[in-house]
Amino acid sequence: MPISSQLNAEIRVLTLFNLDSAMEGIKIHQSADPETQQAIKRLHDKGLVSQADGGYLTDLGIHCAEHLQTALRILNTAP
Repeated sequence: MPISSQLNAEIRVLTLFNLDSAMEGIKIHQSADPETQQAIKRLHDKGLVSQADGGYLTDLGIHCAEHLQTALRILNTAP
């Protein structure tokens, strides 16, 4: 499965969330680059975050971010 630039931006945004605290969200400001603004909007449309400009991860978003961050830890481990 190829990773498009849009999917890459969504992955990058999901890695910004701190999974150690469900009470810690993020806010994407209007000064953020358009790619990031569009990525958070798509994540909201997919039901992964609570607000179109960030907010908190939903239950589905937490599940997705946990798997994503685990995969990234595995892939970033040196042999």
